[in-house]
Amino acid sequence: MTRFETISSLRQNIASLQPEKTIGFVPTMGALHEGHLTLIKAARQENDIVISSIFVNPVQFNNPDDLARYPRTLEEDSQQLEAAGCDLVFAPSVAEMYPESPALRLNFGELETVLEGAFRPGHFNGVGIVVSKLFNIVQPHRAYFGQKDLQQVAVIRRLIRDLSFPIELIRCPTVREADGLAMSSRNRNLTPIEREQAPALFQALTLARELIHQGHSPAQAKAAVTDMFSSHPNFRLEYVEIVNADTLQIANEILAPGQTAICLAAHLGKVRLIDNLVF
Repeated sequence: MTRFETISSLRQNIASLQPEKTIGFVPTMGALHEGHLTLIKAARQENDIVISSIFVNPVQFNNPDDLARYPRTLEEDSQQLEAAGCDLVFAPSVAEMYPESPALRLNFGELETVLEGAFRPGHFNGVGIVVSKLFNIVQPHRAYFGQKDLQQVAVIRRLIRDLSFPIELIRCPTVREADGLAMSSRNRNLTPIEREQAPALFQALTLARELIHQGHSPAQAKAAVTDMFSSHPNFRLEYVEIVNADTLQIANEILAPGQTAICLAAHLGKVRLIDNLVF
């Protein structure tokens, strides 16, 4: 595996590849876990060349403290990527990616008014800019993203469609710990006590899904989740919504199989966690 820190060196290497080779791309912000490595393995099965990026993108953070706390473990990440079958890693500096602050602003319409968009203004503009740059640099045939960031997947889908990127978007299932907690780079910022409490997110999602399957309305399922977190003083529930899994717009009734999603976000101590279930 080879690591590149400049756009020019990565482009030169990609240009030297045989044109019939297919490229699978997994963009990350590092602090890798098994969820990321599952994306690498999926890309390995479906492509000739696997490329990953490691870049903590400052443009998508609207909280400076959150950006400062984000873990950075480049050497460990590189070792894990190589073991998982990655061929090339792009790990640029902020100055390499943004010689000057980007003036471009992307607006994803209704996707920016709900869930993460409502609570993290400007976040998806930053995601869209960095992913557009990475797509332009790498020019992959397929790009792999995890379902845990369901709204991000919807944003990237819109980006690919609206800008006519010749890229197939692959959404991979959320990878969970044995107790149900969705794997996330932010989990390592939890204290031991908070880590014991964190599976309550998955329990809340499971409760909502079971209530809906029993015939309860989305509003009743949401109320049950809110009540559940009211008994957990260390949690601060930010939102819980039942939505269309593709558009992320609020669903007042259950949709076709695979089209309904329960999404939530909550603060546990200083760590903000998100999760979802699609059913």
